[in-house]
Amino acid sequence: MTAAPSGIGHLPLPRWAYVPGQSKEAAADYETLAQIAALVPARFQGYVPARHPALRYGMALNDHGYFWESQEILEAVWAAAPQGGRERILLRACILITTANLRLRMQKPHVAGRLFGEALGELEALGMRNVGGDGFADSFPVAALAGLIKAKLEQPQLAKADCVAFAAAGRT
Repeated sequence: MTAAPSGIGHLPLPRWAYVPGQSKEAAADYETLAQIAALVPARFQGYVPARHPALRYGMALNDHGYFWESQEILEAVWAAAPQGGRERILLRACILITTANLRLRMQKPHVAGRLFGEALGELEALGMRNVGGDGFADSFPVAALAGLIKAKLEQPQLAKADCVAFAAAGRT
């Protein structure tokens, strides 16, 4: 397995980045993803901790070009996030971004643009909710991420190189 990048500890990266309909391998690296998904509790109590290893791993996967895998892990975290919480909104936006990035890789820029627009709507909705706490949504640079997406959407045409990295929004 590939060594893990800094920020996700000892957790291994998937052996390849899966792209539906384009990957030479038969399927995604479900074995590696299962190790990470097992870290997600059935339910988070109150909020999703910003430093939870599965959350950090899912975010790092996106930033390293494992878009499909990032979506899978972030969806597992989203499913365990408290109903009606700010984290669910932010996680939905992040899932939409990873999906848009995957569509850019698949050379479907119009679909990616629509998904980035939906993510921007989620981020704007999040900005209207009360802030204060120790959760993922309380420490994430939402405004910076929204600014990145707005800049991408202002371009006349999106390309493969227009993927949005969460770290580019200032997340550490």
